[in-house]
Amino acid sequence: MNVVELDSLRLSALELGSVVNNVVSKSTPFYDFILKFPLIGGGNVTNPDTCAKFKHHVGCIDVATHATVGYKGIFARKIHMNCGNLRCPSCARSYAGREAAKVAARLNVASERLHLPFDHISISFPPEMFGIGDEKKYRKLELKTLKELGIMDGFSIFHSARHRRYERINGDPATEYTAFRQFGTDFQPHYHELGFVSGGFTCRECKTKCFEACQGFNSRRWKYYQKTGIYVKVIVKDEHKYEVRRSAKFTSYYQLNHASIVDKDAKRARVGFWHGACSYRKMGKIKVAKEAVECPLCAEANVKKACDVLVYTGKKNFILNRYDPNYERDTIEDLYEDGLQVWYIKPKRVWGSPAVKNGFTVKFEGGKHG
Repeated sequence: MNVVELDSLRLSALELGSVVNNVVSKSTPFYDFILKFPLIGGGNVTNPDTCAKFKHHVGCIDVATHATVGYKGIFARKIHMNCGNLRCPSCARSYAGREAAKVAARLNVASERLHLPFDHISISFPPEMFGIGDEKKYRKLELKTLKELGIMDGFSIFHSARHRRYERINGDPATEYTAFRQFGTDFQPHYHELGFVSGGFTCRECKTKCFEACQGFNSRRWKYYQKTGIYVKVIVKDEHKYEVRRSAKFTSYYQLNHASIVDKDAKRARVGFWHGACSYRKMGKIKVAKEAVECPLCAEANVKKACDVLVYTGKKNFILNRYDPNYERDTIEDLYEDGLQVWYIKPKRVWGSPAVKNGFTVKFEGGKHG
């Protein structure tokens, strides 16, 4: 692996938070293919002045409800700006979150129509197929495999490589920032399918070994592996031993968060595709309502309450760089400082109101940011 001189690159804390993961030795097998399919966030920052910069706080100042479950203060969450570009290292995480919400909404509609729960399925190609190096050809092989095994509908996410190990790196001393970089990258093309097994995955609770006459999914996929070398598996539990079907959004976010860009030079690059009953031709577009941030403190008190945009007028200096090791996204803050209230709900601007017509905006004195 090539050693990257971080000092010479003069990386900021923001840029260092997503050092390009594809920095590998040119002697690595299929080196050109690794660069051909970069991970999301493997490009350049779209706009250094805005990408990942702090925007405002959202939260809940209902201290009375919070006190009923033992919390003394308000709930505050930091919100950052993002460009929505999956290539941008600063905003790729936000892209994965938004896309996961769309995937989950579409899977939920398909699940209702097909009367089946979705399953997380991995499709891995054998080493003798690594030299193909063409995602379109891999896609044809994957769709053929899915059809053979009775998986006709779903969303396929392409992963071109696997990263086995991590190393710790230190950044610019001025930022006092520490990060991790993946290394030991191997080109191992595979897909993660969020789809539906025809008839359902009946092998989930099966304790017996497959036999010749067994027509269960595990029996079919093992026979297919012996014939083609393509390994298919329904992933029942994730690395934390949780049931993966507990949340379509969580599962899709994790896979999208380290997916490979299929067509890196295209104007609208992508990392996956829909097929079968989930395709745009058959299902059309599904509207995804923007989810409001719900106050977790009120939720503990069995009260459902959406968060508001907040304005802070106190003297506390918050760590706003989300790549800083001491950064906290969600915090519990005091509503009062030195006897004065320092957190307020930001007034909503109504189009056509006198305040907007006169160009007047509410200003809170003494705050560090708002």
